[in-house]
Amino acid sequence: MNSSLDGNQSSHPFCLLAFGYLESVSFCLLEVIIIVFLTVLIISGNIIVIFVFHCAPLLNHHTTSYFIQTMAYADLLVGVSCLVPSLSLLHYPLPIQESLTCQIFGFMVSVLKSVSMASLACISIDRYIAITKPLTYNTLVTPCRLRLCIFLIWLYSTLVFLPSFFHWGKPGYHGDVYQWCAESWHTDPYFTLFIVMTLYAPAALIVCFTYFNIFRICQQHTKEISERQARFSNQNGETGEVQACPDKRYAMVLFRITSVFYILWLPYIIYFLLESSTGHSNRFASFLTTWLAISNSFCNCIIYSLSNSVFQRGLKRLSGAVCTSCASQTTAGDPYTVRSKGPLSGCHV
Repeated sequence: MNSSLDGNQSSHPFCLLAFGYLESVSFCLLEVIIIVFLTVLIISGNIIVIFVFHCAPLLNHHTTSYFIQTMAYADLLVGVSCLVPSLSLLHYPLPIQESLTCQIFGFMVSVLKSVSMASLACISIDRYIAITKPLTYNTLVTPCRLRLCIFLIWLYSTLVFLPSFFHWGKPGYHGDVYQWCAESWHTDPYFTLFIVMTLYAPAALIVCFTYFNIFRICQQHTKEISERQARFSNQNGETGEVQACPDKRYAMVLFRITSVFYILWLPYIIYFLLESSTGHSNRFASFLTTWLAISNSFCNCIIYSLSNSVFQRGLKRLSGAVCTSCASQTTAGDPYTVRSKGPLSGCHV
């Protein structure tokens, strides 16, 4: 009797989205489609961002490029780590036991997204220093200090979620595609409060404070410039165009990235808090909010391509380099094609 029951349970794979299972394919079809689709987008999008930064040296003139590239590498690792549940859902054998696999996967994704959240907070602090202390900015923000800051971001993010390995609580729902994580690994209200107080709340407060003051200062500068130009034009009978704060446009791009990040993560954080405090869980809600938050790892590429002209030029240069290399390989394989003697365009400025 027990053996027949176990056989019936083993014939049906564990699916968070019960309506995503089809008898004909014998795996969680909807979950596989969503996770594989996001994995491909995240990996391809962040590889493009990394290569564009390599092909557009002007992007590296801003010190924030250190943090943006850190986010790109962290998001790329998120996409690579998502290959693990993708292969597991397709019934590829796991090298280690399921409980340890889902713990490691949940821990890794939590740390990597924490790195992105902390990097966004550091970007806002960097822009705040650049606007409030422009004369001493280069002495305060040096490449050595930036590298130290990035190292501390990775170390701090790891330490915040490390207690999850000592059975204090669950860092998130990223590993819930595995049955052990969904049913046997429970959240702890104290550990959830610890994560909120040490990571989510400080990062959100820093971002709100810095960007509020950045836009307030830029608005004041724009108003002062317009008043001075108005007085000058009245004295000389000339009219001039008011120039906005030069850092405001770049700050707007960074603010869009930060806003999209928190918009996609807000449902996850709210559900995380509610589930930890009440103990009532919903598999569909946990899956939806978790992978909505993970989808943010692809959004930075879209925001940059739509908002940053330097990034757009770098993307065009990268596309030109790829097309040129493909054309050169085609030409090399065709002995009847006349080859150009001019230099090939690549990722050089």
